[in-house]
Amino acid sequence: MNDAPPAAQPAPQTVRVPLPQSAPYVTYAIIGITVFFYALQLISIAVFGRFSGGIDLLQIYGSMIGSAVRAGELWRLITPVLLHDNQAFLHIGFNMYGVYIFGTLLERFLGHKRFLLLYLISAFSGNVLSFAFSSPNTFGFGASTSVFGLIAAEGIFFYQNRKLFADQFKRVIGNTIFIVAANLLIGASIGAGNLGHLGGLIGGLMFTFLAGPLWDVEANPDGGYRIVDHRPEREIIIGTLAVLGVFGALAVWGIVR
Repeated sequence: MNDAPPAAQPAPQTVRVPLPQSAPYVTYAIIGITVFFYALQLISIAVFGRFSGGIDLLQIYGSMIGSAVRAGELWRLITPVLLHDNQAFLHIGFNMYGVYIFGTLLERFLGHKRFLLLYLISAFSGNVLSFAFSSPNTFGFGASTSVFGLIAAEGIFFYQNRKLFADQFKRVIGNTIFIVAANLLIGASIGAGNLGHLGGLIGGLMFTFLAGPLWDVEANPDGGYRIVDHRPEREIIIGTLAVLGVFGALAVWGIVR
């Protein structure tokens, strides 16, 4: 009979793995381009306003107007992301702050190309949902469709990679749910287009769930560790096409109904 005490199990070790540190230049470019279009809106009013009764021509030709989309002006399902309220600087200010806060982190995680896809798909899905289930006279614009997509993407990313972010996962998910609920309630209270917010949220969620990074930690041959994305490129392509297919079909239904 062996009465020797069992061997002590080695204590778990914490390994520091460097996260991607690439500069979020797509995020900065999005902010710069959006601010540029806001300046064009102000210039449009200053130059042509005296002849048009103060009408913002970029809003007229670029906003999501249901009747215009049904008439074939399909660009209105994406261009509203570039336009904001020309009389309320807080509109573009809050949206660009949201792009900066969520974009600088997500772009490091998703990479430049996938992050840009996420941003554009969220804008498209938000405008499609607003178009499909609103009256023909709906008039909408703003980057909040994409901001809601970024919020959803952050939550899904941390959920799918929760083994690597065990100490942050619950906090991030809790914050994400709180931010989404608060913004939807605020939007409802002031009459903002929550359908667009909800569409951007769903589009960002679907895209990240189907095409977002699936991280794992692997040892480097020369020592140390690195993060590896195990999401196959074909799944990124299929996921992108799936989201575009769902919301594209919804847009077609909105046109023909």
